[in-house]
Amino acid sequence: MIVKHLLLFYNYRYFWVINDNIMNKGDIKILLVDDEPDILEIVGYNLKNEGYQVITAENGQEAIKFAKKHNPHLILLDIMMPEMDGIEACEKIRKINSLENVIIAFLTARGEDYSQVAGFEAGADDYITKPIKPKVLVSKIKSLLRRLKTDKNSEGSLKIGDIVIDREEYVVYKSGVKISLPRKEFELFYLLTSKPNNVFKIEVILDTVWGN
Repeated sequence: MIVKHLLLFYNYRYFWVINDNIMNKGDIKILLVDDEPDILEIVGYNLKNEGYQVITAENGQEAIKFAKKHNPHLILLDIMMPEMDGIEACEKIRKINSLENVIIAFLTARGEDYSQVAGFEAGADDYITKPIKPKVLVSKIKSLLRRLKTDKNSEGSLKIGDIVIDREEYVVYKSGVKISLPRKEFELFYLLTSKPNNVFKIEVILDTVWGN
């Protein structure tokens, strides 16, 4: 099905796909905020082992300070911390213009419904409860970071010749004819057409579309 659509849209030429411009893991900065040294060490180790840059903070005030300084792509935020708790820190970070696109996820032992509601109302993108296995946490983080890639690519539509790719509706138009694609096929097609003169590595395709 994917090959069929690619040939339909590009029957006038062959091309290699890809994008040097897709963000590498080593470029992604994660701010990890927790008042427990063991959490900072264990979670930080696993994130660094995945290739991410990791900045650590021990309370809400440090979180705001380091977020302004380092402009991270993702903030993992505990709730119960001294000086300033995670809820207040999240609210303040959301008011900083330079950090408007940062992804914020709470990583906390507070699993009560009201705590989760408070977290989302403060501006969190996700709420992860501890304890959690490192592999599961890393998988959740990869999923969150895919939102970053989607957000960066979702500003309007991509137009190439008589082809229009609408990221908001997840549909493709060919000469005005609407073509609906399965979600993964759409993501793959958008990725390949975003930089038609470059070459994608298979690892980049798998990580961007499937989150491997």
